[in-house]
Amino acid sequence: MSSPTAQPTRIDLQVEIPEDLHNALQAYLDSNPSWSQARVFSAATALFLMQNGASDRSINRTYLDALFDHQV
Repeated sequence: MSSPTAQPTRIDLQVEIPEDLHNALQAYLDSNPSWSQARVFSAATALFLMQNGASDRSINRTYLDALFDHQV
């Protein structure tokens, strides 16, 4: 089990999304510089998993860290 201060392992992810979604995301990121694409995708993925029955505490922690701008 990793310690609470250990940084999680990162992976690179390449996805295809609709252009309209990409444009909306880019507009949001342009007007909200404290958010990054990685932070948005971490928060969105963790929230999706929590809403669909995932009960792993590390997923909850990832969501909260992304939402409150803790290093994710």
